Amino acid sequence: MPEVKSPASVGGWTRFVTARPRLALLAALVITVLAVFAGSGVADRMGSGGWEDPDAESTYTTQVLEREFPASQPNLLLLVDTKTASVDDPAVAAEAARLTERLTAEKGITGVGSYWRTRAPALRSEDGHQAVIAARIEGHDKELGETLDRVAPRYRGAHGPVTVSIGGPVAVRHEMQTIIQDDLLRAEMIAMPVTLVLLVMVFGSAIAALLPLGVGIVAILGTNAVLRGITEFTDVSVFAQNLTTALGLGLAIDYALFIVRRFREELAAGADPRSAIGITLRTAGRTVLFSALTVAVSLAAMMVFPQYFLRSFAYAGIAVVALAAAAALILLPAALMLLGPRVDALDLRRLLRRRRDATKPDGPNAGPGRGWGRLAALVMRRAPVFAVATTVGLVLLGLPFAGVNFGTADDRQLPASAESHVVQQQIRDGFPGSPGGGLTVLAEGKASPGQYAEYRDRIAALPGVRRVEGPVMAERAGATPPDATAAYFSVLPEGESVGEDSQRLVKELRAQSAPFDTSVTGTAAVLVDSKHAIGDRLPWALGIIAVVTLLLVFLLTGSVLIPLQAVVLNALSLTAMFGAVVWIFQDGHLSGPLSFTSTGDIETTLPVLMFCVAFGLSMDYGVFLLSRIKEEYDRTGDHEHAVTYGLRHTGGLITAAAVILAMVMVAIGTSRVTNTKMLGLGIALAVLMDAMVVRSLLVPSVMKLMGRATWWAPAPLRAFHRKFGLSEGESPSPQDRARGERIPGAGSGSGPGLGAGPGPGSDSGPEAGQGLSPGAASVDASSEAEVTVPESSKR
Repeated sequence: MPEVKSPASVGGWTRFVTARPRLALLAALVITVLAVFAGSGVADRMGSGGWEDPDAESTYTTQVLEREFPASQPNLLLLVDTKTASVDDPAVAAEAARLTERLTAEKGITGVGSYWRTRAPALRSEDGHQAVIAARIEGHDKELGETLDRVAPRYRGAHGPVTVSIGGPVAVRHEMQTIIQDDLLRAEMIAMPVTLVLLVMVFGSAIAALLPLGVGIVAILGTNAVLRGITEFTDVSVFAQNLTTALGLGLAIDYALFIVRRFREELAAGADPRSAIGITLRTAGRTVLFSALTVAVSLAAMMVFPQYFLRSFAYAGIAVVALAAAAALILLPAALMLLGPRVDALDLRRLLRRRRDATKPDGPNAGPGRGWGRLAALVMRRAPVFAVATTVGLVLLGLPFAGVNFGTADDRQLPASAESHVVQQQIRDGFPGSPGGGLTVLAEGKASPGQYAEYRDRIAALPGVRRVEGPVMAERAGATPPDATAAYFSVLPEGESVGEDSQRLVKELRAQSAPFDTSVTGTAAVLVDSKHAIGDRLPWALGIIAVVTLLLVFLLTGSVLIPLQAVVLNALSLTAMFGAVVWIFQDGHLSGPLSFTSTGDIETTLPVLMFCVAFGLSMDYGVFLLSRIKEEYDRTGDHEHAVTYGLRHTGGLITAAAVILAMVMVAIGTSRVTNTKMLGLGIALAVLMDAMVVRSLLVPSVMKLMGRATWWAPAPLRAFHRKFGLSEGESPSPQDRARGERIPGAGSGSGPGLGAGPGPGSDSGPEAGQGLSPGAASVDASSEAEVTVPESSKR
């Protein structure tokens, strides 16, 4: 009978989280209920924009134009369709005039103009059957949506000889926000039951499978409450809710997998529940805390960018990571304390396990994770082949990204059947110029009519300019042209509104000299400014991620080379994601099966977002693998054995966690909004490539080639690591190493932990039945693998 470990070995943190477990869970329930109320309605307070740099020239110009010339920046378009009649037909013109007057009288609507008022060619379709009424809705995102909801039903549909459809930027964003909320609810309805089924397959026990879901729900609801509070002070993108759901479930599952598995293992080894929790927190808990730091740093790097779209994901990401880790380290131990051995209740794999036990092989390859052990041995024997082939393959998969074109998000993000998308597409295809599109040049300062005319002729002669209209003067009381201090010119470029020619035209317009101050805005100008803002701050974001990652991995391993390897291999694992994004979403492959409209470009901020999220998740899995390899190397001193052992005892768990997270991301990827679809499917691919290719093939082959030099560090850094490094327990003695015994609390360094007292192994100790293994679908939860130190290590 195994020896029962004394509860006296537990530390202060263990006593804190297990002293009153019922009270802790009750308090958590109350806080979660309050979070539900605090976070209710958060989506209604979020914006659907945020791609612009608030300090850019285009943003300043747009704000001035909105204030001084509302008609120059329409955000609401009414597409008037006569079907077969001409828009100049008297009956059509009369009905259109009536609609225009009604819209002018609406509260919150300014700058109303129409083809029938201005006779502007850009407002009339080339076939003469359609024309546009343009206006501007005033206010912030929430006010814009409320006004649109009030106004749109009054004008949508048939009106005598014409039919009206609603479009424009406000309609696009409002419809996008509504669809995202509906899609998120559907994704959660898909992800929750699928995740539960997969967790049951991994854990076997239905009770154990419910624990990660509980942690995830707490993290998601808590993050919604945090975001609701942040909206009181700054703008937050509605897209951030998708990351909240994905990371809330994904990280909760990752963390709970390691903690619950370790707890079950210690119970099976004879520990009482309190001691098992103490050992679990001291080992798996420490790795969870370390992993949370690495993920949070990657997400926090998005704070350096000015676009609130990116900053929103930093807010949501940091909050959900912190709450998932807190729930895993506080609430989960309290639940485990109450459950004790009942954590294995409702074991749905009992019959399967009995059949597998009856046919389980004997020998050195027997036991949990044997399939991963065989894979590791194969990779180590052919390390150069696997390292080169895997690296070349990943680079080739990333080659399409070399042809990336950056653009801006527009109506084509929406489903083809969405009303605002249909309206904008008809305007794009059938009108000589897009109302509200093109470029606008703001002129500030006094100028004579001759100076305005000379400037207009000069910009009209620039390559790529189809037409220039203006100047339009500010209508101020008693102002005459010589006294006017603001005017604007409308510049219609040739070709695509955000194409390379239009972006080049923006730069040429800004380079033109004039006797007054000029500034340029428009879709192409916003894109130019956004690309500049990201390019200017990207080195800072990458630097923050790299430096902090290098430091944290050094504190974990004490090696100088492993942190460098981790950063390089993590970045390499993302190549397939970026290549697939361009090949599928930019170039339009699979647009039919995936139901999206290809725009021929990728929204500028999206690769930054995907990099930060995917890099953080890759480090999450890297930490779990490296901590196990490090602990085994400290125990045995045998480099190759430690790599093989580490992959054997974490490969299945990492793969299981990656598959579950990928399923959650695929559920997010079922969204009808293209950017959300791209985010979900892209990160799902990155997670699977990292777990199944990089961690399984590239990491062991590279570590084999590096040999014992993997663990090298100069003497001053070794001393620093001994004092401040993150460890998983006490270092084994040479006598223990020579005997090849399993050392309680094996590890290095003397860094602080979540628990105290001796305890076996690290967070990824002997496999306890969780995970997917090549050659074994699952492993017995009570199995314990003993490891014999090779003879070379004893010498």
